[in-house]
Amino acid sequence: MSSATPRRLPLAGVLRLGRPSDIWFKPALSVAVAVAPPNLILLALGRLDLAMYTMAGSLCALYGHNRPYAARARLLAWVVLGMVGGLAVALLAAAFTPHAVVLVAVGAVLAAVQKAVCDATRVGPPGNVVLTFISSASLFAPQTPGRLPGHLGLALAAGAWAWLVGMAPGLLRPHGPERRATAQALRAAAAYADTRGTGDGHDRARAAGAAAIHAAWQSLLAAGARPDRTRRALEQLLVRAEVALAAPADTDPARLRAWARDLRGTGRVPRVTAPREHTDELLGLAVELASPRPSLRHRLAPLAPLAARTATGCALAGYASLALGVGRPYWALVTAASLYQANVTLTWSRGVQRVVGNLVGVLVFAALAPLAHLHPAALVLCALALNCAAEALIGRNYWLGTVCVTPMALLVTEFAHVQDSTELITERVADTLVGALAGFVAAVVVTNRRAGDRLEQALTAAERAREHAARLLAGPQPAPRALESARRGLAAALVDLRATADAAAGEWWQRALPEDRVVLTEQSGHRTLAATVRRQGLVPRHRDQDQDPGRTTTEDIRP
Repeated sequence: MSSATPRRLPLAGVLRLGRPSDIWFKPALSVAVAVAPPNLILLALGRLDLAMYTMAGSLCALYGHNRPYAARARLLAWVVLGMVGGLAVALLAAAFTPHAVVLVAVGAVLAAVQKAVCDATRVGPPGNVVLTFISSASLFAPQTPGRLPGHLGLALAAGAWAWLVGMAPGLLRPHGPERRATAQALRAAAAYADTRGTGDGHDRARAAGAAAIHAAWQSLLAAGARPDRTRRALEQLLVRAEVALAAPADTDPARLRAWARDLRGTGRVPRVTAPREHTDELLGLAVELASPRPSLRHRLAPLAPLAARTATGCALAGYASLALGVGRPYWALVTAASLYQANVTLTWSRGVQRVVGNLVGVLVFAALAPLAHLHPAALVLCALALNCAAEALIGRNYWLGTVCVTPMALLVTEFAHVQDSTELITERVADTLVGALAGFVAAVVVTNRRAGDRLEQALTAAERAREHAARLLAGPQPAPRALESARRGLAAALVDLRATADAAAGEWWQRALPEDRVVLTEQSGHRTLAATVRRQGLVPRHRDQDQDPGRTTTEDIRP
């Protein structure tokens, strides 16, 4: 089927609510603890006009909740530095140029850089949106060079506090993120086992299971190279999830789900009998070396079209807002920046969600404004409550979280002084519509021809990984570490192929995609992956080897 023409823009299901995240309360509580003390201190000092700078640092507490604590410490530090760096550029521009046209251009370039870096480094939610919100708002705030050090110092101090808030749960549950990732992998493997490998939707369930298992391995590796008893137990559970993908018909999905439930809280990690005599090949550096990380430059290169879309869309939105005479063009700029997803189709869906959420959100602001205007303390508490609610709800659907984000952002603009609510609402609605329209137009006009090239590269990588694993399997006695490395490489290649194919499928104005080749490559790759699992002895041969009902009993199959 040709991909040279635009696809139908979906509306069904765009606003449908999903299940909340397993850890929806963590970012909500973290942002409350990170934001409240600085804001209350500024309230006591009568300097709420400085809250924008402290919030720049405090909002860093939203990041990294799925990362192991060793990796989270590094991530949060980089997020704080990135936030303060973007703030510094914005404040310098605001201090040295009064021209809104120049400021919009600076904001558009900053948004593109933030989008590209966040996607390349896979920072995770909330991604570039919070960074762009802070830097864009700072561009249009009154500023002088002499006040820059103090404002940046406030952001750094609040960022340090946010770092402590983000790391604090590790004192009580040091392996929490790894346990959650392993539990998700077990549930995904159980969902595939339910299909017995042949039922409806088994291909998608298999791909989801492979992605969840791969993510869990990466989580364990990110925790550091030094294994401990808990980590080794989690690795053995991941081995069982991999066995389920290799032999779904011989796997008990109920047992996998029971193990996933046991990983909640701080209780003992379930111990399972190793399905083969030697399991050290699965642990430690062998796995890490099997998946070398590409350089940042290599990861940034494919994102050039997305960065160009972001810069173009933000610039169009900002200039259109200026042309309409709106006093806060950064709202249009941020709206455009928040739309961009992996492809045009997903960008359209995010645009619908953003517009609906913002329009409902201004109604919420209109209802809350009289209460918030009673006293500065009420203003601070309302903004704080909305911030928590946004993080609690955004996992259900983006538009629902935006219903809370919009009035929160409007209230924050009143920290310096109370403003006319009607004017705020009118400008926000106008900027939302302008930003969403300009952002989507840029997504359509700035084509991503590289999506097809990336799919070809992912296909080639998956085929080569499969051929390498097959050659090892064909040998009389492959080295265990070599086979393990080939298995890890093939698993990672298949996960990347599925993600790349999904992204390319929603892109417009490109050549026809090799959909049949993708399907065949995935099928043959997963068959080879299952053969490596059997060849390594991960699937027990005899029932009396392991009395655990979650194991498999398929005979070892030689390729």
